[in-house]
Amino acid sequence: MKSYLFPGQGSQFVGMGKGLFGTFKDYTDQADEILGYSIEELCQTNPNNQLNNTAYTQPALYMVNALMYFKHMEEGNGPADMLAGHSLGEYNALLAAGVFDFATGLKMVKKRGELMSKATGGAMAAVIGLRAECIEELLGENGLEKVYIANYNTPMQTVISGEANEVTAAKEAFEINGCQMYIKLPVSGAFHSPYMKPARDEFEGFIQQYEFSDSDVPVISNVEGKPYHLDGAKELLVNQIVSSVKWVEIIEYMESSGVGEFIEIGPKRVLTGLVQRIKRERLNNE
Repeated sequence: MKSYLFPGQGSQFVGMGKGLFGTFKDYTDQADEILGYSIEELCQTNPNNQLNNTAYTQPALYMVNALMYFKHMEEGNGPADMLAGHSLGEYNALLAAGVFDFATGLKMVKKRGELMSKATGGAMAAVIGLRAECIEELLGENGLEKVYIANYNTPMQTVISGEANEVTAAKEAFEINGCQMYIKLPVSGAFHSPYMKPARDEFEGFIQQYEFSDSDVPVISNVEGKPYHLDGAKELLVNQIVSSVKWVEIIEYMESSGVGEFIEIGPKRVLTGLVQRIKRERLNNE
C-alpha cells in the first residue's frame, strides 16, 4: 500500500512550482481571481518579499502542492491508498480525496492564512533530542504553563508553541536536560496552540458556507491521528488551528494499516525526512 503526503509551511521557496503554472493555466487563472494577485509571480520571483508571510505562504503552498499532485496523476500514477498532510498540507490531502474542489480549498486556505497571520505575541521552537513526554514534564516542572506542544514530528523532534517569553525561557530547561538543538522558528504567532482560538472561532463561522463530500480515500487527521469522516470533517479542520499536529501517530497509523510506501508531493522533502527519522528513532529506542 502507498500513501501521498503533502507538506505545510516551511517547504516554501522562491522558484517553487516552476513550469507548472503554465501547464495548468486554468487553475492558475482561477487562483489569481480568488487571491487577487498573481500566484505565479509570488512563487517565482517573490517581488514584495511576501512568500514567508503566513497570509501568502499558505495559498502558495496549497497551490504548488495541488499542481504537483495534478501533474503526478497526469503522469499515470495511480491513486494512493491513504492520504495525509502536515498542517496546511491537510487541505491538499482532502482535495486529493475529493472532499472539496480546488477553488473551495483555496478559498479556505486564503482565509486560514489571513486569520493566522494576525496572531502576534507568540513564538514557536523546534526541540530536538528530547522525547515529547520529557518535554511535557519539563514544561510542568518549570511552571511554563503558557507553552504547548504544537507538532509531534518524530519521537525526538517536537515543536513547542506559546507565549513568546516562556518559549524563550524553556530553552535553558531543555538544554540542561539533554536537548541537542533548540531552534526558534521564524513566526510571530503561537500556531497550533490555544492562543489561536480567535482565529479558530472566526474560521469556524467562515467554513460553514462550503459543502464537503465523503472522501474517496482515507485521509488521516492531524488532530486525531485517525481517518476523517464526513460528519466531523469541518470540526477537525477548525480545531486543527488550535490542536497539535500528531505526525508520529499519523505515520504509525498508516504503517499499522499496511502502508509501506510514503510519497511526498510538494516542493521539498521535509516530510520524507520526518518519516525516515520516525523509523530510525523507533529502531534506536527498541
